[in-house]
Amino acid sequence: MKFSKWFFVIMIVSFLKPQISFGVSEISQEFLKFAKKSEVFDWMVGVRRKIHENPELGYQEFETSKVIREELDKLGISYKHPIAVTGVVGFIGSGEPPFVALRADMDALSMQEMVEWKHKSKVPGKMHACGHDGHVTMLLGAAKILKNHSHLLKGTVVLVFQPAEEGGGGAKQVVDSGSLENVKAIFGLHVSPQQSLGQVFSKSGAILAGSGVFEAVITGKGGHAAIPHHSIDPILAASNVVVSLQQLVSRETDPLDSQVVTVAKFHGGGAFNVIPDSVTIGGTFRAFSKQSFMQLKQRIEEVIVGQASVHRCNASVTFGSKDKPFFPATINHEGLHKFFQEIAGDVLGVDNVKETPPLMGAEDFSFYQEIIPGYFYFIGMKDEKKGTPASLHSPFFELNEDVLPYGAALQATLAARYLGQTQDLERHQHVEL
Repeated sequence: MKFSKWFFVIMIVSFLKPQISFGVSEISQEFLKFAKKSEVFDWMVGVRRKIHENPELGYQEFETSKVIREELDKLGISYKHPIAVTGVVGFIGSGEPPFVALRADMDALSMQEMVEWKHKSKVPGKMHACGHDGHVTMLLGAAKILKNHSHLLKGTVVLVFQPAEEGGGGAKQVVDSGSLENVKAIFGLHVSPQQSLGQVFSKSGAILAGSGVFEAVITGKGGHAAIPHHSIDPILAASNVVVSLQQLVSRETDPLDSQVVTVAKFHGGGAFNVIPDSVTIGGTFRAFSKQSFMQLKQRIEEVIVGQASVHRCNASVTFGSKDKPFFPATINHEGLHKFFQEIAGDVLGVDNVKETPPLMGAEDFSFYQEIIPGYFYFIGMKDEKKGTPASLHSPFFELNEDVLPYGAALQATLAARYLGQTQDLERHQHVEL
């Protein structure tokens, strides 16, 4: 009788072993150890190189989406497609609440790759120069980790493979699709070539600025360059517009309220001896608060129209478009910041979790943060032995593939631990009631 009783207990313990074999911190190290296995790392490298060789621009990521779906099929992970034209949203876990999301962007850039290596872009004029091929691969890596440890998941992880981050606002379309209903929180990352491998960088609150684009057509009266007094010169007007726009930040903005106005496009004329009828200028403006952003927008239009008028020209100004929407500021949730520091410390070591100052760059991850708590961070990939790396959006950009296990393990751990803490909290609140 006693033997039968102990045999029954041993059988129950054996059955439950997957659920109880890992403590909270042990999960973090187990995930990183799994991601660093040679077969897992080699698989991630292969996926990343396949995507890198075939870069696609925003809302054109059809082959990239196909690769993602093929890998999810192999892993036995269900998904919805298409979301936001080319996007894929996968699901791992119980299929029941709570829900937590992980996001990766898929699109490449319109630029010619200048790095000579075996897996260089095969598409002229297109390149993964921002590391999105790595982001997709790390999310697939996180999916593999979570699928292999699905018995540890106390809820559902939503995998968001998003199109068109590079100005196209793909995140907004994902939000509008309703794919994130009931999601409690979302995490996103970005590789950083200037920061050391194995370290992460983030902060609570505003980490990236809100961003918008503008374009203006300044119209005068064309004529011969030898008799400028018979013309109304739009190039002169546009030149004064550019100078005046720079003064919006230097003379109208609180120095403690970071803002940027940049004119990055100036098109006018086609001959050295002809004054053109019109000039087109365009650029970007950025701020951290919505109030500052809207004030800057208003003043940009006033300056362009006013300066054009001073020089007897007319000006029409447009802001953004359906294809290039305004991006809100990326603002990290305070509670998720504390959670992130704890989890990242367990995965990478406390000394490798760093604070970063806010940056004037922009990210459409902010569209998620407008509807649910969200957290965005940077993961270092700098190889100290190779010297100063090329920056993001450089034709010489190279992704250090050694970053892949770190990103995959950290994303997987954030999701698994978030589900665990959320369910434990909800259970505790239910008991109290």
